[in-house]
Formats: sequence, C-alpha cells, structure tokens
Amino acid sequence: MFDKVKKNGTELLGKTNRIVEGTSIVGDIVAKDDFRLDGELIGNFTSQGKLVIGVSGVVKGEIVCNNADIEGVFQGKIKVLEVLNIKASAQIHGEVAIGKLSIEPGANFTATCTMLTHTKDVTLKDGKGTEQKQKEQVASAH
Repeated sequence: MFDKVKKNGTELLGKTNRIVEGTSIVGDIVAKDDFRLDGELIGNFTSQGKLVIGVSGVVKGEIVCNNADIEGVFQGKIKVLEVLNIKASAQIHGEVAIGKLSIEPGANFTATCTMLTHTKDVTLKDGKGTEQKQKEQVASAH
C-alpha cells in the first residue's frame, strides 16, 4: 500500500565534506558544498559553501569561501564573502577580509581586518571572485 523508496547511504549524508581529526593534508582543496575540517590543512581552500574549522582543526594557508565558523587554529589569509564567526576557542593569525564579523569573547584574534563592500557583487559560482574576474577581463582586452 505504501511503497517507500529506499535511499542509498550517500543521499542520507547530505552535502558536507569532512576531514576528521588525525588527518593531515598538504595541498589545495576546492569544494562546491559545505566543508568541515577537524584535521590539518597546509595549503589553500576555496568553497562556494560554508567552511567549519573544528576545535582540533588547523589551517595554514589561504581561504576563500562564502561563510565560515572557526573554532580551531587559522594562520594566513582568509576572505569570507558573507559572515565569519570566530568562536571562543579560536586562534586567528594573519589577514582577514569579511562581509560581516562575529567574535566570541576569549578568541585569540591577531589579524588585520578589512570589511568588504558590495559583497553581493562578489560571487564564487565559478570559483573566482570579482577581483580575479576583473583582472582576467583586463588581460583579455589587451
């Protein structure tokens, strides 16, 4: 009477990538969907979604994403087009460019901070921000 369609395991998981504690990656990561990092990344990260760096997560490199929550350690340059949430356990060192910023008391925030303007104009649909697109347009015009 009621035929239920069974879903396979991957459909039930959603679209969040995850690097678990104890895993170390040296290199660049490009993701379309949300990403949670509880391990270590030494390299660059680009995403059209949200990045969560867990309490045990460590990132050394450059990040470009739409939203981010940081509970662990970040060292380098980060560009968050919408909202960056820095939790009390976070340690941030480097350069930060954001649309909106939220910092919990107790966080270690040692960084230069730039507020982005016109963040709605900046998109990552093709993995490139407005600045890079403008540079490509200028280069192709010459």
